[in-house]
Amino acid sequence: MKYAIITGASSGFGEAIATELQNMGYGLVLLARRIDRLQELQKKLNKTEVYIAPLDVRDETAVQKCISELPVHISANIFVLINNAGLAVGRGPLDQGLSDDWNRMLDTNVKGLLYMSHAVIPLLAQHPFSHLINLSSIAGKEVYAGGNVYCASKHAVDAISKSLRIDLLEKQIKVCNIAPGAAQTEFSLVRFKGDAQTATQVYDGFEPLQATDIAQTVAFILSRPAHVSIADITIMPSAQANGSLFNRK
Repeated sequence: MKYAIITGASSGFGEAIATELQNMGYGLVLLARRIDRLQELQKKLNKTEVYIAPLDVRDETAVQKCISELPVHISANIFVLINNAGLAVGRGPLDQGLSDDWNRMLDTNVKGLLYMSHAVIPLLAQHPFSHLINLSSIAGKEVYAGGNVYCASKHAVDAISKSLRIDLLEKQIKVCNIAPGAAQTEFSLVRFKGDAQTATQVYDGFEPLQATDIAQTVAFILSRPAHVSIADITIMPSAQANGSLFNRK
């Protein structure tokens, strides 16, 4: 059985991707900080083997330990890494920002992705035409007001994806960067630190993407034949034109 590792798997994109990949026949390695959410998800996903472990991708030692402790039958059959763990915290002018927020974003979105990729690439390299998929953002393609550090972190993901594509060419590992626009997950609730009203207003007047839209995009990428590599996808709601322009009704 082929296995896929998904970070940030306890909700949102990660949870939806896990469901979609299991429907494709993949065994799953689901990693997230909230082990209780992973346990609930494990009970629901019963078509293939689901291995769960608590992990904060910001902790390099914990990442290395987690991957090294995978059961042998799983570590020998890792065909997919989904670097999904990421977040935005706060939004506003840089001079009014909080360094704690900056560090959370950079440590998770950039360094966490690096730690996971470093640990898992040797496993992917055992299988030609395996996949490393990074979840970036429209914020990794352009900047918008108040986005400063978050945009910088996702621009880094975009650049890392391009570099990995070069570095991993000889290993025959396909590298894809997915850049979603406005999507209705816990993203805005986290960004606005639990302010549900403000988080909901982000999506007023238009129909945003859903987590299943991104999961189906991942499924499309993984279902291409060996000679096809989907390098980069920007996916937005039809009511969105760029990082900050929406057609709100």
